Amino acid sequence: VGLVYMFNLIVGTGALTMPKAFATAGWLVSLVLLMFLGFMSYMTTTFVVEAMAAANAQLRWKRMEKRKEDDEDEDSSSGVSDSDVLLQDGYERAETRPILSVQRRGSPNIFEITERVEMGQMASMFFNKVGVNLFYFCIIIYLYGDLAIYAAAVPVSLMQVTCSAMGNHSCSVGDGTKYNDTDKCWGPIRRIDAYRLYLAAFTLLLGPFTFFNVQKTKYLQIMTSLMRWIAFILMIILALIRISRGQAEGHPSMAQLSGIRNLFGVCVYSFMCQHSLPSLITPISKKKHVNKLVLLDYILILAFYSLLSFTAIYCFRNDTLMDMYTLNFTNCDIINVAFIRYFLGLFPVFTISTNFPIIAVTLRNNWKTLFHREGGTYPWVVDRIVFPAITLIPPVLVAFCTHDLESLVGITGAYAGNGIQYLIPAFLAYCSRKDTQLVFGSGTVNKHLSPFRHTFWIVFVLIWGFSCFVFVTANIVLSESKL
Repeated sequence: VGLVYMFNLIVGTGALTMPKAFATAGWLVSLVLLMFLGFMSYMTTTFVVEAMAAANAQLRWKRMEKRKEDDEDEDSSSGVSDSDVLLQDGYERAETRPILSVQRRGSPNIFEITERVEMGQMASMFFNKVGVNLFYFCIIIYLYGDLAIYAAAVPVSLMQVTCSAMGNHSCSVGDGTKYNDTDKCWGPIRRIDAYRLYLAAFTLLLGPFTFFNVQKTKYLQIMTSLMRWIAFILMIILALIRISRGQAEGHPSMAQLSGIRNLFGVCVYSFMCQHSLPSLITPISKKKHVNKLVLLDYILILAFYSLLSFTAIYCFRNDTLMDMYTLNFTNCDIINVAFIRYFLGLFPVFTISTNFPIIAVTLRNNWKTLFHREGGTYPWVVDRIVFPAITLIPPVLVAFCTHDLESLVGITGAYAGNGIQYLIPAFLAYCSRKDTQLVFGSGTVNKHLSPFRHTFWIVFVLIWGFSCFVFVTANIVLSESKL
């Protein structure tokens, strides 16, 4: 069940922007980059699992120490001499005692993952103050990007479907007709006006959830997952039917280096699960083979992305592939069943709308944690008005200014996604290993140690992460200067 959840979490909105990114970068470059980024994402997933085990061990250690201190306090109050609890002696004994006592009792391994330790908590355990602040900065920027993508994707889908259905070009969204934002949608209203009206409606309907807590979403999530599967399988089958009938129009190039920047961002975004691993891995009862099962998950996801993208780029011409792939199936020539056309065209509206409040609440809580002072509480206005407002307003403003989904996904993945998927897990693995050696001694082995245990892999991930920042920034600067 945990692995099904992980599959559903990874195969999200990013997958819908992947076919367009595949077409612009060329099929060979895309496939190689997708496989490599999948491997990198798997590696950093094992780093996070290792850090979770180290964090669990630390928490157990602290609890056992506190229990011993309480026992010693009781002993000393009943007449034991003070020299028995000398500070230095106590510290030296503490260096060896917990592991030995755990092993003697036959209790579970000290590195067993039984307690959910979120990424923010791990950062505060293993990083210094600067590191913790950088972590929160990174996750907040990523969540802002996520919300901006969601806030743009829903109105774009509604605009494309309704403008085509009500305008003069009934069911011609995916027929290669290129529309400008200034084209008429219905009556005097332009397409960009329709988009902004839908964005306003989306904000008014879903924005208020940011001011409250979102709980009990289990059935909502099950329904969303079911719809997602139906939509993805439908798109693959419809594309395969067109190809088998000889109606395929796609002639994708092998490599186009100009498209790599966006493809990189989309691929990073499409393999993102590191920030949710504690919630997914902790409830799994038998974690002995967790790394192998996660690897199986990644192989399945890789196969799924490849199938979706390859069927798309061979079925449709490059210039007709939409930012949101579902919109290619709202054309009568592709599918003449109206219900399926509208189901696929409006699919992002249903699924994204259920995720938007959950991500908004997560972002709001991260803001609260970042500014939290030990033992302090926020005034009502700050807690209930200011934090939700700073969560909601920026992504809506970004969506108001642009609805270029490919760029939004590309930039979010290439910058904030890069930090969360590569840099933070690598630093967590490095710092947790140092911490474990310091507390438990160099002979102690973490049972969930990553298969990529050599320091070379951590250095490799860090160099890769930093070089990606440089590459993406240089690419943006060069492409902007050409314009």
